[in-house]
Amino acid sequence: MNNLHSHNLVETDFKEILFEKRVCLDRDSTPVAGLYNAWIILNNPKQFNSYTTAAVKEVILAFRQASNDRSVVAVVFTAIGDKAFCTGGNTKEYAEYYSGNPQEYSQYMRLFNDMVSAIFLCEKPVICRVNGMRIGGGQEIGMACDFSIASDMARFGQAGPKHGSAPIGGATDFLPLLVGVERAMASLTLCEPWTAHQAYYYGVISDLAPVLKLNGKFVVNPLVVTDRITDEYGRIIFGSMKTGEALAKAKEIIASAETDLSMLDKAVNDLIAKILHTFPNCMNKTISEVRKFKLEHWDKNKESSREWLALNMLSEAKAGFRAFNYGPKDNREVDFIKLRRLLAEGHEWNEELHEIISPQFQKEKV
Repeated sequence: MNNLHSHNLVETDFKEILFEKRVCLDRDSTPVAGLYNAWIILNNPKQFNSYTTAAVKEVILAFRQASNDRSVVAVVFTAIGDKAFCTGGNTKEYAEYYSGNPQEYSQYMRLFNDMVSAIFLCEKPVICRVNGMRIGGGQEIGMACDFSIASDMARFGQAGPKHGSAPIGGATDFLPLLVGVERAMASLTLCEPWTAHQAYYYGVISDLAPVLKLNGKFVVNPLVVTDRITDEYGRIIFGSMKTGEALAKAKEIIASAETDLSMLDKAVNDLIAKILHTFPNCMNKTISEVRKFKLEHWDKNKESSREWLALNMLSEAKAGFRAFNYGPKDNREVDFIKLRRLLAEGHEWNEELHEIISPQFQKEKV
């Protein structure tokens, strides 16, 4: 038993992310000797845990290592802090290196595809611990996981068509399976985020937990409507963001509250304790069978999607990512009306067009 082979491709010294083995807890929260959970933790809180090229490489290796570790019961995929699980690719790197360079972005997207596939190939249940925003590519890698348990302050959604891309790194493959075509269409095209309560109601996540404490007691996210009431059109607005005076009061409550992720961690550990009391091989086979529904679409589309995304770096992605990275904080989107008018007139995608539509250039002219 002491001469077990290592099946890791390389032994990794993680620098961009954190990789931790934490003792598994039983149903009564007592530690279980010799059994662990592997925590793969994105570690870029200053940029909302967006992943750089180097981080993507490490995530791939971390999932391989966790999968091969005989003592690991489950994998927890999460991030540092309480603001964001992940907001996708690092827009600074996109704007400064990949925009205008389709050949480079094509290679990067091969790494991204390998990261998503590494989640699917992991021979352990994978739980996304959503500690904050899960947007863009963050939503895509989160939906590749087997379970998602979220802070009830988290928000979920895509940003592609608003920032020069298309959500084809998994979102168009996975989201229709989870919520149906109509709701997926609205989310993927309009880029309007869902609250954690909406995500739970729609079936995007398995569970959610309160993280705000007021006077020593946990309170439900005060920003959202938590009763299943209807709006003026008779639509159920459960989980929607409050508006007007109610929103202002909710923000006051948040300002006076503290953030405590212990209930989120308890929900994650409670789920793993249930997994602990199952046959591991039967569990893995069941998970791999359910994953096939996502994999069917993912494996069919990932390469053609990668090629399209690479070429898009010459036009809309170049404009969108540079606008987001270089534009003023209060305006990080291109002028969509001007863009559509120019394209309708037959204007080519050149530097003149970029200057006309980009907020950073308009700021310089003022």
